[in-house]
Amino acid sequence: MKKILITLMILANTGLAVMAAPQELYEPPTEAKLQYNLGIDYYKAGQYDNAMASFRQAISIDPNYIDAYYNLGSILEYLKQDEAALAVFKQIIVRKPDDYESVFKAAYLSNKLGQPDKAKTYLSLIPAESSVYPKAQQLASSLNTDMQTIKVKEEQASKAETPKIEQTNGMYNDIASPTGITSDKNGNIFVSCFSDNMIYKITPDGKKIIFIKDAKINGPIGMASDDDGNIYVSNYNSNNVIKITPAGVITVQISNIQKPYGVHINGDLLFVSSQGSNSVLRYKL
Repeated sequence: MKKILITLMILANTGLAVMAAPQELYEPPTEAKLQYNLGIDYYKAGQYDNAMASFRQAISIDPNYIDAYYNLGSILEYLKQDEAALAVFKQIIVRKPDDYESVFKAAYLSNKLGQPDKAKTYLSLIPAESSVYPKAQQLASSLNTDMQTIKVKEEQASKAETPKIEQTNGMYNDIASPTGITSDKNGNIFVSCFSDNMIYKITPDGKKIIFIKDAKINGPIGMASDDDGNIYVSNYNSNNVIKITPAGVITVQISNIQKPYGVHINGDLLFVSSQGSNSVLRYKL
């Protein structure tokens, strides 16, 4: 499908036109594309509320529809609903961290909302070879700094603040029917409990808390985490694999997989062993 991307004139001091950044070739479901194209038509007619409703419907059908997110966020920004726009661009970054146009948008809006430190954190993610780097330099300058200084300070802060898992032999006790285990970049350990249908979180200082217990967790076994802190869990009794965000939001990532067991992540690929079909599934995240 040829992509039709919204161009919005932002009525700000810059007076610059903002266009949705080109995305990699991606074919969403037909129903999602129909809603997306309807949103384009509504936008051209100046019916922004209807356009946003259509883009939201497209996203509901396909939660990974990047162009729909971008155009929704652009309209919200145009309507000066900056907090809502920022939330949308964050959703893009979670799904496509190298969408640097969206990363810049997040930095710009964070600064506009009076959050310069968060703006700098987003700016630190933009590489020098990115097409938005010159704009990032301009924003950094408005913050009385530059991109090189921002990157150095963010790297130093990250190294200083990242908790470390205890580097000695030891044991975590009183965990009922533990099965899968994974960790995140903050030093937390997550353990799935098969019989209790829950997941424990063990902090770097050894404190054990219930991370999540939900009806969507049903016979959890294997677990793996990605670079964004999302956890993927094989639900042996529900024949699916769920995704749990750092905020605890659960969605079904893969359904109709027979007796899923082990899970493993390599880059943007998720591998799942299926005991019921004597196979290993490869799934692109």
